[in-house]
Amino acid sequence: METRVIFQSEDHIDTNVIKEAGKLIRAGELVAFPTETVYGLGGDALNAFSSAKIYAAKGRPSDNPLIVHICRFEDIYRICSEVPETAVRLARAYWPGPLTMILPKADCVPKETTGGLDTVAVRFPSHPVAQAFIEAAGDFVAAPSANASGRPSPTLAKYVLEDMDGKIPLIIDGGPVGIGVESTIIDLTQEEPMLLRPGYITREMLAQTLGEIDQDQTMMESNPTGRPKAPGMRYRHYAPKGQLTLVSGEARKVASYINEQCRLAHVEGHKTGALCTWENLALYHADEIDSIKCIGSRASQESIARELYRALRECDDEGLEVIYAESFSEEGLGQAVMNRLLKAAGHQMVEF
Repeated sequence: METRVIFQSEDHIDTNVIKEAGKLIRAGELVAFPTETVYGLGGDALNAFSSAKIYAAKGRPSDNPLIVHICRFEDIYRICSEVPETAVRLARAYWPGPLTMILPKADCVPKETTGGLDTVAVRFPSHPVAQAFIEAAGDFVAAPSANASGRPSPTLAKYVLEDMDGKIPLIIDGGPVGIGVESTIIDLTQEEPMLLRPGYITREMLAQTLGEIDQDQTMMESNPTGRPKAPGMRYRHYAPKGQLTLVSGEARKVASYINEQCRLAHVEGHKTGALCTWENLALYHADEIDSIKCIGSRASQESIARELYRALRECDDEGLEVIYAESFSEEGLGQAVMNRLLKAAGHQMVEF
């Protein structure tokens, strides 16, 4: 299969391209498309065979639920059997935007889309290209991130092509994404709302809207068990090909440790890399580390989230085998950053 890549600007959307993409989805094919978080791999959410194609293209376990993307709020009532008042309040505050809600599914949503569950994950993205595409596709697009399962999510179309070339007919290239980490996921099917995956919409923000928010205890832990209720909960995710280790502690001690470990690995013949922030960049020694990547400023959690997956992908581009990364505060958006880094590192962390 030939995979075409067609650029679409947020400001000048070509309706013919969008119609073609929508037609492919309605015919049971897959299309990758930009959202404000990461690129998604889209299929018809109400077609069990399309969902099966998504799992196959990604190499994704079929019990890992897909997120159903909609392009208008009222469509939530078509795919959910119940929509509680808490969902309406969250939608008013954060939709369209990077928030996914878990709700009881309607019968029209096949269990192939929901990972076998009676619940469905629903999101209304804010990206104009995504909204136009979803409408053209028939209003309901199931879409995980458009990467091979376990790899860092793509924030550029070139990384979608790297993983999906020959597997899907079309990639809509919307340029770099704005946020860089996947949507926040909150479960509204139980008595107290529960945060299942952190994202740009932080736990603190959700609490301002709903009051007390519970948090899944396995979110920041290794080896959670049981069937995942939302994407990113159980399986290894976001990982580069090289071995990633997080290092936590005072900046100079962290940098000194990383410099020494990279020197030792280099002596053994391994290509090494370090992920750091602007504030600490001068602490790292280019003569001991093959590649030093700055992933933003500690003064801007948004910059770190936006650059994280790009840096991890570049580590693969450069064939890095041993990679060390600074760790971050778990306050605010930092919780999402650390959630992704911990999973990418297989929870391997050194603390000072």
